[in-house]
Amino acid sequence: MADRTTVSRSGNIGSAIVNALLLYGINIWPGWRIVPFLTADMPRALDLINASLIAAIVVNVVCAVIHARALLALGNLVVMGIGLAAMMRLWEVFPFDFGTSWSGWPVLVRVLLVLGIMGTIIGAIVELVNLFRALAGLQPRAR
Repeated sequence: MADRTTVSRSGNIGSAIVNALLLYGINIWPGWRIVPFLTADMPRALDLINASLIAAIVVNVVCAVIHARALLALGNLVVMGIGLAAMMRLWEVFPFDFGTSWSGWPVLVRVLLVLGIMGTIIGAIVELVNLFRALAGLQPRAR
């Protein structure tokens, strides 16, 4: 059976690869323009989306090499902060046009954005606690 460090490192590398593929898919091929409901306003939110993906890649690669709970918590806080800014920008710009399809799409997307924002805030609070626990030398509970 693999130890936790090996599993964690492979998870970090896997996450970095997925984020790199998303970054490539959004910006290069096939690109965000292929998505029919995204408008020409999407570039106004794309900088923060890209920053969030790049930060996630960096944090995951660093945490795969340096396995420290405090570093992981701090990195996750940075990624969540940028992700929160990206979701707030998506809310502000709302680069979506669903045309004549179901009229509930805009409301549904707004609800999903609110859920994402709330989840990110809760996750950031958890990571802040994890950071303080790691800095204080407290061990995580056994599962």
